Amino acid sequence: MNLKFCILFSFFVRNVIARGGYRSTSLSSAAGFENESYAGSGRHLIEENQSHHPRTDIARGYMTNSELERAVKEFGRRCSHISRIYSIGESVRGFPLWVIEISDKPGQEEPEPAFKFIGNVHGDEPVGRELLLLLANWICDNYKRDPLVDLIVDKVHLHILPSMNPDGFSFRRRGNANKVDLNRDFPDQFFPWNNNEDARQPETKAIMSWLREMRFTASASLHGGALVANYPWDASLDKRKNYYACPDDGTFRFLASIYSKSHYNMSLSKEFEGGITNGAAWYPVYGGMQDWNYIYGGCFELTLEISDNKWPNAKELPTIWEYNKMSMLNLVASLVKTGVHGRVFSSDSGRPLPGLITIKGINYTVKTSGTLADYHRLLVPGERYEVMATVPGYKSKATRIWLEKEEATNVDFILDPEVSSDGTLLRSICDCGRKSRLLSIGYFWGTHFEVYLVLIVVLAFLCFLLTRRIKSNLLKQRLPPKRSVLTV
Repeated sequence: MNLKFCILFSFFVRNVIARGGYRSTSLSSAAGFENESYAGSGRHLIEENQSHHPRTDIARGYMTNSELERAVKEFGRRCSHISRIYSIGESVRGFPLWVIEISDKPGQEEPEPAFKFIGNVHGDEPVGRELLLLLANWICDNYKRDPLVDLIVDKVHLHILPSMNPDGFSFRRRGNANKVDLNRDFPDQFFPWNNNEDARQPETKAIMSWLREMRFTASASLHGGALVANYPWDASLDKRKNYYACPDDGTFRFLASIYSKSHYNMSLSKEFEGGITNGAAWYPVYGGMQDWNYIYGGCFELTLEISDNKWPNAKELPTIWEYNKMSMLNLVASLVKTGVHGRVFSSDSGRPLPGLITIKGINYTVKTSGTLADYHRLLVPGERYEVMATVPGYKSKATRIWLEKEEATNVDFILDPEVSSDGTLLRSICDCGRKSRLLSIGYFWGTHFEVYLVLIVVLAFLCFLLTRRIKSNLLKQRLPPKRSVLTV
């Protein structure tokens, strides 16, 4: 009986801690998790036991941070024709957060979707950082040889951050150098315990700044401890372990299934039907990066658990890579193989119009890019949709499409300016992609031109009178005093 209980308990703990059941005391209390039911204390106990009995050889065969940095830079030199290397910030201890961008035009803005992979979010889950370097090199070696690779390089901007938490990797622990779980450090839609950006960790702030500067269509973070593709929502308001669907639940299930079905055995899971799971149904995560990407970054992010063992023997890495290779490639390629894509233009000038794209029946808005006004809306194929483009100062337009399977649909919108009752064009302050200062001036002149003209004439006349008065006073001061003439 005792043996059976121990086996069941160990199985339960292993499954719930894959994404990390342990939360710091401050966060748990702030959100009302004093009596957590999904092994928060179990995770804490395991970490304490590991700290008393460290396994010194656990990282043997894995790249150190210095080796990882050299590998990234070497890749940049070897594949400079389709890549660039840049950093989005530094860890607590000052290690650069290096990113590899892969594209036929790296560093250039194009009307193409962008995808990002993030590895090593948790320091004790290093498989992702190894696989992401293998992925980058495989793409480099097979460009112009493999049609799928050509599609990715020519039609997508792929960004790879091998390690978000290099300090945690150095310490062989889950959190960063400050012992903070980075996947609990993002703004949360339900509880505002960590909404002060200045109080967040530098690695978290680097990710947030990254998404402000760059528009990603989709993303995936690589974790370890289970074998499943996880999708939003990751939590619910009542803090219970129930399925909680986001507005794009169907699209997320589709994306997660692409990864699972392309994997060697993920879709055969007996624990997760089809190898995918809703995060809240598995166990709630608050302050996670996945939900924040979707809500605040306009980015469809999955959390991919890619190995049952968090830190497998390095000899297993080639096999794990082969199991995940096609999943990673197919997930990135899905950005251009399906969905609706296009740009928004002005009918009178032909210039791009930054605006919003909505789908009837789905409570979620996608923004176009600011300069090229391109959009990339991921949707479940094989269904009908009504797509609408909206730009302030322009008449909105909608069109109905049938989204084919394995084939993306392109829809460009040409919007007409709204006209006021007196025939004046109502311009949007974001029209034509001009500088905001010039746009503001154009809007200022275009709405009430006659009123402003009268005001300017009046002001000019007043200035003329004032100038004339000043000159008259100055002239009087310069003339010599009049002399009295005495006539005898």
